Amino acid sequence: MRIRTLLLVFAILLVAGFVALNLDEFTRVSLLSLGFTTIQVSLGLVMLILLIAATVVFLASTLYLQSTHLIETRKHARELNIQRELADKAEASRFTELRSYLEVQALAAQKREAAVGTALNERFAQQHQALLARFEQTDNTMAAHIGQLEDRLERQSTAGHSFARETVNPPLV
Repeated sequence: MRIRTLLLVFAILLVAGFVALNLDEFTRVSLLSLGFTTIQVSLGLVMLILLIAATVVFLASTLYLQSTHLIETRKHARELNIQRELADKAEASRFTELRSYLEVQALAAQKREAAVGTALNERFAQQHQALLARFEQTDNTMAAHIGQLEDRLERQSTAGHSFARETVNPPLV
């Protein structure tokens, strides 16, 4: 129990003990004035009833305040849960948006990479064809030069043989 509750119970027990010890004085009848009339009643009992009434009013007001506080606390807790759920949904939607954005960006990057890859493949194919054509042209040029050299060598060798024959066997004229 809380200390306030313990103090309240202790105070009620003290008052009850005091009344029990002085019951004769509490029940003695005396003349009381109410302002417009006078009555004969026990002053101790009137004071005891007023004390009990004040205690009941105090307890009722305390109970009312605590119950309203409890109701407000529950209301705030519900509102807080609703706000938390909204925040969670908003965060989840942001994650979903981010995921879809990243997927779109990834697809765009894949398309760009595919386009660049295709362009590079086409460019490599063109360069390969150009290089093959250049090799063929170089091969043809080399073959032509070698053919020319062979022709020259043959001409020189046939010219050299005819000159050598003339020197060895001079013509008979």
